[in-house]
Amino acid sequence: MLLNRSDISTTFKSKYTEEFLDVVFYRPLGYGFALVSKALGLTPNAVTIISIFFGIAAGHFFYYHGVMLNLAGVVILVVAEIMDSADGQLARLTGKGSRLGRILDGFSENLWFISIYLHLFFRLLRDGFSPEIFLFILFAGISHSCQSAVADYYRNFFTYIVQGKGKSEIDNSIALTGEYQAIPWKGNFWRKLFSRLYINYTKEQEFLSANAVKLLRLCEQHFVAGIPETVSDAFRKASSPLIKYYNILTSNTRMFVLFIAVLTNNIMLYLLFEIICLNLLLLYVVFKHEAVCSSLLPEVQRITNGGQNA
Repeated sequence: MLLNRSDISTTFKSKYTEEFLDVVFYRPLGYGFALVSKALGLTPNAVTIISIFFGIAAGHFFYYHGVMLNLAGVVILVVAEIMDSADGQLARLTGKGSRLGRILDGFSENLWFISIYLHLFFRLLRDGFSPEIFLFILFAGISHSCQSAVADYYRNFFTYIVQGKGKSEIDNSIALTGEYQAIPWKGNFWRKLFSRLYINYTKEQEFLSANAVKLLRLCEQHFVAGIPETVSDAFRKASSPLIKYYNILTSNTRMFVLFIAVLTNNIMLYLLFEIICLNLLLLYVVFKHEAVCSSLLPEVQRITNGGQNA
């Protein structure tokens, strides 16, 4: 089956924030998987759940020292990543995107890496490390969660400001909390639970982004029909150079270093990359993004105070 590039591009999250590896590898394969899933009647959430089993299984193969077993884990994790791409592409193909799907999508990758970090911990124990290495693993996992959450927030923030709310999946914790409180526990246990987890995830995203949150709420309140072009153009020009750094904080670069570390039996390489390199990059990205948002706040406030509601 030949896949049309223009058809594939319609299933991208955003033309501005797609990574090169996603465009040339994950999106084409994900699109093919999405077409097959659609023909089989699978829902996007079903594809996400299937990816969870693959991601967890990949972590188990990283426990062993054998190169072939480790390569099997690499392949399985790549398949999980393809399905992670496919669930969103299927949602956009079928118009069945939902907040629950977004929650499940983020939750699935967390489960993959919980499995990976736990298996790396037991591998290090087998290699003679003391149990205290778990604290190192835990810090790497917390760092990973924070980095991914902020990168996801900034990419969605960029899409919201530049392309509009319809293209973005950004949320805010205040609105989510109001919706959560309106849902009764009786008969809605899982919906309520996942909503609570999603609120916590959104608050994690907002924690380091005070100026971004302020700018977002101003725009949501005053620019109902769309962001003024002066604002969107200024934001795009100022923050476009940061997109490559957002992408480094997501999965592809991290997985590449993980694969090298596992295949060369140098697990500490990955953990140090996660804790030192990616955390330093996170701090840089937060500082620069907050500065961009801060510089735009006076212009947005001038427009809103002047009664120019787009």
